Amino acid sequence: MKAIKECGYEKPTPIQEQAIPIVLMMRDLIGVAQTGTGKTASFTLPMIEVLSTGKAKARMPRSLVLAPTRELAAQVAENFDLYGKYTGLTKALLVGGSSMNEQLKVLDRGADVLIATPGRLLDLFERGKILLNDIKIVVIDEADRMLDMGFIPDIEKIFSIISPSRQTLLFSATMPDEIKLLSEKFLQNPKQISVAPPASPAMTVEQFVCHCHFKEKDKTLLKIFEKEDIKNAFIFCNRKRDVDKLAVFLKRAGYRAKPLHGDMHQSVRYETLDEFREDKIEFLVCSDVAARGIDIAAVSHVFNYDIPFNADDYVHRIGRTGRAGMKGRAFALISRDDEKPLAAVEKLLGQKIEELVLNKESVSKGGSAKSSDAKSTEEKNEDSKGQGKDDKNRGNKNARKNTRSKPDNRGGTGQSSYKQSSSHRHGPDCDHDSHGGKPQESKTKSRNHGAQNNKNSRHRDDNDENTPKGFGDDVPSFFG
Repeated sequence: MKAIKECGYEKPTPIQEQAIPIVLMMRDLIGVAQTGTGKTASFTLPMIEVLSTGKAKARMPRSLVLAPTRELAAQVAENFDLYGKYTGLTKALLVGGSSMNEQLKVLDRGADVLIATPGRLLDLFERGKILLNDIKIVVIDEADRMLDMGFIPDIEKIFSIISPSRQTLLFSATMPDEIKLLSEKFLQNPKQISVAPPASPAMTVEQFVCHCHFKEKDKTLLKIFEKEDIKNAFIFCNRKRDVDKLAVFLKRAGYRAKPLHGDMHQSVRYETLDEFREDKIEFLVCSDVAARGIDIAAVSHVFNYDIPFNADDYVHRIGRTGRAGMKGRAFALISRDDEKPLAAVEKLLGQKIEELVLNKESVSKGGSAKSSDAKSTEEKNEDSKGQGKDDKNRGNKNARKNTRSKPDNRGGTGQSSYKQSSSHRHGPDCDHDSHGGKPQESKTKSRNHGAQNNKNSRHRDDNDENTPKGFGDDVPSFFG
């Protein structure tokens, strides 16, 4: 209780109020609650109480918490440190990207609580470095994210190793059918609690969408920054390469921004999160790896540079703001490609998201961008058409000039090349039935007469670039 008071907690959240008594009764539990409602404390606090008696043996932890990401696992570990600092309980954190030898040293001393990602836990188990025979409590945190990341087979394998005489706690922001099947398979007569409809956003978050062309998202984001009073913010992108590019763009624009995604080294990720917590950076540009498990209080804004492909992820993203009863604001930049996932989000929410309309220089309702692009395209087409006419007229004049000035190989002032004669024949000011070269008049007349009488005669069109130059100018009569 002393540690809880030092944290400034006076009363439990709804999920904590319902879950803690059930956990203390040693019953299996399914807890459905949105991000930011205090799920972590709802199982860490009663676990500390249950584990307060007894001592762990070397490499034989007494409880296990499974988390989908390293960030979430580290967040759970911090909660145990915070709430259990006066109890003497020990913990071990097993995640990828960190030294395995250091983690094994902690296990050798004995760990009451083992917090791990499924991959690293199975890796150590298969190497014979850890025993799971003494596990009494198992927690699956963010079970729906486990499903999305493909960890369900690993979880099934872990459950097959652990003794069936255990208490199992499953927490999830949503409850898809696959998670229901998992709970039916591994939980015994669980008590289910739900403090909010699945994937429903917090009421303290104001949501807005801003339509723009996808090439204008960077500039539109800066315009929103100018209008908003931003203390700190998450900016979510769907692709890792966009995370890095946007972070560089914001730095060049004079903002304190850094990227965060799964390809970064673990130490760099922790350092970046610490800088964000300490307000050394104001914008954290991240992928969905950071959408869950990062518990940072007083985040004023969340920006969705891209609408997530999964509608549930939208709720988890905006759940980074508006926590602990504080107000938050969430913005989504919508291009034409984002319309379909936006419709899925609004269907999930059961409501239309309010639209933010910026000035005419930015994009509003998608129409301005579309009409402006269409207008510029039309102007370009008109310009190209006009330029094409001018080029054609210039070409015809040059052709006429060349036919008058250059003698051909046969003598006279006829066609010096096919293109010149062709341009002259088909120019807008020329007679299609004559070539205009007086010395060649009788020859061209007979040639044209033969072409008119024979529908199958070979004629080189200006657009026929595959026909050899000059072919058809002098066609022997036997071709007819």
